[in-house]
Amino acid sequence: MKLPWTLSHYIGKYFLLSILLALFGLLAITSLVDIVEMIRRSSGRDGVPFHIIITLTLLKIPSFTTKLVPYAVLIGSMMALTKLTRTQELIIARSAGVSVWQFLSPAMIVVFTLGVFMTTLLNPFSAILAARNEQIEAKYISGYANLLAVSPSGLWLRQIEDSKSNSNNASEYIIHAAKMLQNDMSFAKIIIFAFDKNKKFIERLDAERAILQDNALYLTNVVRSVPAKPSEKLKEYVLPTTLTLEHIQDSFASPETISFWHLPTFINMLESAGFSALKHKLYWNSLLANPFLMMGTVLIAAVFSLRLPRRGKIGILIVAGIITGFLLHFFTDIIFAFGAAGTIPIMLAAWTPALVTNMVGISLLLHLEDG
Repeated sequence: MKLPWTLSHYIGKYFLLSILLALFGLLAITSLVDIVEMIRRSSGRDGVPFHIIITLTLLKIPSFTTKLVPYAVLIGSMMALTKLTRTQELIIARSAGVSVWQFLSPAMIVVFTLGVFMTTLLNPFSAILAARNEQIEAKYISGYANLLAVSPSGLWLRQIEDSKSNSNNASEYIIHAAKMLQNDMSFAKIIIFAFDKNKKFIERLDAERAILQDNALYLTNVVRSVPAKPSEKLKEYVLPTTLTLEHIQDSFASPETISFWHLPTFINMLESAGFSALKHKLYWNSLLANPFLMMGTVLIAAVFSLRLPRRGKIGILIVAGIITGFLLHFFTDIIFAFGAAGTIPIMLAAWTPALVTNMVGISLLLHLEDG
């Protein structure tokens, strides 16, 4: 029997409303917790207005949404299926010859469409707000700003120094390198601009190579240019620095602050500069797999929500379904950790949770429905 359009539309609409209701509840709880956490973090800093804390939380809501939607799909699907079963609507449909796969198909279409919307439209919007959130948080709370940028021309770094500790009174350095080799911590074709505390240009250093070690940059084959003086060539030049490889890697823009559409370009620039882009590749592939993961979540919800009311223990099954969802999330985090560390291939790490969720859901439904 083919599922009538009216029934298909009704089931899909019911699922969507249930998922949105669950998402609203999760967002409310998460936002409240975040506000409390931001108040705690800002308590040690003077002059942080309460409206800034509210603004930071509001900027995070799209990011919260992308992270909470899988849970909302699980809870909302269980809510919808339990309600439709209790009101005998699904029981009547099944007695008329509609299989579990047929009445789940509208829900699968709804969540797949929702997943595509999140990846292609909500994610770019979320990335813009996440980047703005990091800027405001660095200004008012953390006190740490991103001092690194990657462009097609190479790597740009900004280093702030204590001018009293430098013989040339430089308080800020802008460093550009065409590429960095992590195996020996060296920069290729490096250019350094030095400025004093009043942002006045002091000198420029051009070097073929620079090695980062022992809190210093060791430059070789250097051309030093100072205003109103002829350029001089130096075989070596030592520039004290607080930069480390960990500091540089931690300063890269987090994947969440980069749009889904711009991530491939950023990954190419990152690798061209000599850095690992594993985290960004993993995040991009996980965004692609997200719609399929959400479809598998609906199947898992169906396994624990289609029990007839007369058989009892529905509450226990619902709790078991939620626990199963959190276990799958824990499993996903473990797989992602292996992928980010390079232990397993990126494609395997990003797509395994979606594949496992769908396989488990299909297998259990086949057992319950046809076994």
